[in-house]
Amino acid sequence: MTAEQALSAAAVRRGVPAAMTRYRVMAYVVGVMLVLLVFVAIPIDRLAGNHGPVAVLGTAHGFLYMVYLLAAFDLALRARWTAKGTLLVLLAGTVPLLSFVAERIVTRRTRAGERV
Repeated sequence: MTAEQALSAAAVRRGVPAAMTRYRVMAYVVGVMLVLLVFVAIPIDRLAGNHGPVAVLGTAHGFLYMVYLLAAFDLALRARWTAKGTLLVLLAGTVPLLSFVAERIVTRRTRAGERV
């Protein structure tokens, strides 16, 4: 059974598959940016005194996190998530590596037709 077949016809009409693709892309992008910021740029800033990487990656992550919020909220509305699930997924982009975990859970549950 493919992912499209697992989703109900109503979910497909609401645009859940497209919203899920947008969310998944942004979850990975934000996750990678946050890992680079926390595990590369901040140590460079603290150990070498070079503030450039933090300024660039911090700004990029902040902007991309806003796009992630929009993509996740759009999916939450289309897939009719609970308020608690929506809030937890929105906060997942602020903890290193958690956006990857949240993305897997969201993808698995949404494809199964379950609410997050």
